[in-house]
Amino acid sequence: MKVLLVLPVLIPAVTGILTLLLRRSRFAQRTLSVLGAVALLGASSAVLWTVQTSGIQVAQMGNWAAPFGITLVADSFSAGLITISAFVALAVAVYALRGMDVEREFFGFHTLFHLLMMGINGAFITGDLFNMYVWFEVLLIASFVLLVLGNEERQLEGAVKYVGINLVASVSFLTAIGLLYGFTGSLNFADIATSMGNIQEAGLEATIAALFLVGFGIKAGLFPLYFWLPASYHTPPAPVAAIFAGLLTKVGVYSLIRIFTLLFPEPTGYTKTLLLVVAGATMVIGVLGALTERNVNRLLAFLVISAMGYVVMGLGFFTTLGLAGAVFYIFQDIPVKASLFLIGGVMERETGTTEVGKMGGLYMHRPLLALSFIVPAFSLAGFPPFPGFWGKLTLVQAGLATENYLIVAIALLVGVLTLLVVAQVWARAFWSPAREEGLVSTDTLLQRSVLQAPIVVIGIALLAVGLYAQPLFDLAQQAAANLTNTAPYIQAVLG
Repeated sequence: MKVLLVLPVLIPAVTGILTLLLRRSRFAQRTLSVLGAVALLGASSAVLWTVQTSGIQVAQMGNWAAPFGITLVADSFSAGLITISAFVALAVAVYALRGMDVEREFFGFHTLFHLLMMGINGAFITGDLFNMYVWFEVLLIASFVLLVLGNEERQLEGAVKYVGINLVASVSFLTAIGLLYGFTGSLNFADIATSMGNIQEAGLEATIAALFLVGFGIKAGLFPLYFWLPASYHTPPAPVAAIFAGLLTKVGVYSLIRIFTLLFPEPTGYTKTLLLVVAGATMVIGVLGALTERNVNRLLAFLVISAMGYVVMGLGFFTTLGLAGAVFYIFQDIPVKASLFLIGGVMERETGTTEVGKMGGLYMHRPLLALSFIVPAFSLAGFPPFPGFWGKLTLVQAGLATENYLIVAIALLVGVLTLLVVAQVWARAFWSPAREEGLVSTDTLLQRSVLQAPIVVIGIALLAVGLYAQPLFDLAQQAAANLTNTAPYIQAVLG
């Protein structure tokens, strides 16, 4: 068994347990939370380095050979995701030192945060369907408690919708698992991929694909199953909202890409058309919702939805270039969304409101925050030279190559509307004159620095990727090559 692959799951699990045991000491919890996030980033980076230098990595738990045991697999896609997720988790852990209130820390924020990371990483590197379901339930439980932590009325209302619709996703997912197991006798991804002929002969391929699309589509916030997301993501504090927006929807869309490319490598025209329709509708609904919103957190939640449409568009093309664009877009969108929600938290602290129209003067009084907003906002809109531009450009090229002109036109239009959304936020919250009462925050310079430091670091990283995107794009291309040619993955798992 390769211990290195276990660390992205083991480290947050141990960190969560230790912070629970030391819950009476706020200092100990905070210290362990940040150190655990640092260790997670180091371990995840080591996994990525090993994958890049030695190929796909596989660990068979308890030395039970696949497909009978629990298998952990890291390829370029999953290794890149756990590394970027760990980077964002560290930023959130530092931000939470000032951005999380004492009450929520006492009731287990740090423990739940790291258990959530355990579930996310487990879902990214698992090699079988049942354990993917288990990790989904782990992160669902942790995210639900994080959502209601604080016991505010709006949180409870959002949590009911969040859990209710995710239970529907779990039922759909379990039904698909049952059908696959009944026809293939296996739950291992690689083993099922070699037995898909039985499913095709029974004529159930489209049914199972639809069940997966519903289950993972709910978790990814895709049209028409997205309504729970803007109703819940605006309710928790900024650190929780940032990790939700940055990572939870990515787990759903990752699972969708992994399952469809591995188990349905040659989809029917019906499946491709359905994916492209869902992608276009998701992009449009998300950006239109953002245009009509005035609450900064709900506005950002709708933009989370819109971004998932771009990723599914890349999957719908079912080409190496399309998948490379989708993977690259996921990679850069994780820090973009996390950064925007962290910035939204600072904006609320400084102005005392979440209404964009009631803010103002932030550029004059908080210029560093204003500059930090520009990078993720323009990346979200696909404005060069920020990383979102390269992801959208690749997806547009893939769409033109496959002659899907309508979805390309929709993607370009949504990009323009997204630019309009972030421009309105900039004009009203940052550029417009300050209110008479001015900013309401009483944070000292040191306290503001703790909040803004992780935002600035993410912004610098995004700008660096935008100016020199080749290394990340190479990783995305390698991931896409593994997704379109599944033989190396199957060989690595089954031997």
